[in-house]
Amino acid sequence: MPRSKDAFEHVRPLDFKAPEDVLDADMMYTTYEIARLLQGLDPERDLDAETEAVLLDWAIPWIMVNAESFVFAKPTADDEPGYYGLA
Repeated sequence: MPRSKDAFEHVRPLDFKAPEDVLDADMMYTTYEIARLLQGLDPERDLDAETEAVLLDWAIPWIMVNAESFVFAKPTADDEPGYYGLA
């Protein structure tokens, strides 16, 4: 249900980081790793499935909006994710 802005102590602008501020130019990452990095977490950190799903909800649109900044590598196996890196 919508809430009045007055119900919140602090609101701030929605500000997304640029891909080059999040990723190392020499590395390739899965969407799961990118999702963690966007939150300032270690890309190899274990997360419960529910938390990971929430982080992916933020990461996937961020990747799509910044698609021109990325290159893609096919997964190494059918059951593995693909990898993304800076163009």
